[in-house]
Amino acid sequence: MTVPAFIAAVLVLLLTPGPTNTLLAVGGASAGFRRSLPLIVAEASGYLLTIAPLATFARPYLADHPLAASAIKLCSAMWVLLLAAKLWTAPSTGLSASLVTFRQVFITTVLNPKALIFGLVLVPHGTFGTVLPWLGLFLLMVVSTGCVWLSAGAAMIYRKRAEFPPLLSRVAAGAMLLFSASLAGSSLGLL
Repeated sequence: MTVPAFIAAVLVLLLTPGPTNTLLAVGGASAGFRRSLPLIVAEASGYLLTIAPLATFARPYLADHPLAASAIKLCSAMWVLLLAAKLWTAPSTGLSASLVTFRQVFITTVLNPKALIFGLVLVPHGTFGTVLPWLGLFLLMVVSTGCVWLSAGAAMIYRKRAEFPPLLSRVAAGAMLLFSASLAGSSLGLL
């Protein structure tokens, strides 16, 4: 894969709404851009934890064991469903508190099916030394797009004058529920 093709494919996936991006937007909306910056570190760490092993040695295992990939998707669906329930019942907060934690973004990103696509399809496979430059480029794009999602969330809250509206939390929870159902359907072969 060429570098421009890699950049284009990664950016399309990173900018596509999904569980991690929803959490980043909610984090930006509930705590503001600056206070939510650590969530980008959580996202980057989660992607690295998943992608590095996939690109260096796990691809043959998952090719031989398709049930393992389905189990990963099902675990992801259950986690996203749990997050949806937490967002649905979350109280209104001011900018002093975030509805989203570092841990939630990290685990969601580790379990995100996009990480499987990055690690199994887009990042070239080989030794860690071969994969490292690609991971560096990938991380630059994660930070850039993460800032976009945080900014989008933070922009929403400034229109509402420093209070995170319950309706926005419910809309985010509904989106997470749809992501969970999609993942579960995919893992069970229904979609």
